[in-house]
This record gives sequence, structure tokens and C-alpha cells, in this order.
Amino acid sequence: MSAYVIAEIEVTDPAAYEDYRKQVPGVVDKYNGKFIVRGGKIEPKEGGWTPKRIVVVEFPTMAQAQKWYDSPEYAPLIKLRQRASKGKLIIVEGT
Repeated sequence: MSAYVIAEIEVTDPAAYEDYRKQVPGVVDKYNGKFIVRGGKIEPKEGGWTPKRIVVVEFPTMAQAQKWYDSPEYAPLIKLRQRASKGKLIIVEGT
């Protein structure tokens, strides 16, 4: 069953976040992930949710998504993302 990494991001340091954006695709690819949503226009409809940026990455399985997140290649990028932005991130199974 596929798994999805879903992140709500508010960029606080655009230059540092751009560095993150340039580096992360290679690590996602290495772990068989695929970007489904990477920014783009957001139009809030219900519940008062007004995120600044949404990212969705699909992985073949929950285990593969977890392997990517815990990987030595992604560890320094997590720190870079956290310095350059505020946000929330989950991994969820789905179809």
C-alpha cells in the first residue's frame, strides 16, 4: 500500500529553503519517492485552514517512506528545512 509524506510549510528563510528545495529531490528519488504536490496555489475552503505551502510525496510503502525520512542522506536536510521554515509533517498510508 502506498504511503504519503504530507507537509504543511511556512518558509521563514527563503534563501535557505531554496537550498533545501534543490537538494531534496535527489534523496526522494533515491528512496523511490515521487512528488505529487510541491507548493502551488492554495485555495482554502473549510475549517479555517490556510497553509502557506503544502508538499505531498508518494512512496511505494509506509516502510519505504520511513526509510527515506530516517535516512542518513535526509538527516542534514531535515535540519536545513527546520532552520528555513516552520511546519508540520506526517506519513500516512493510503491508496
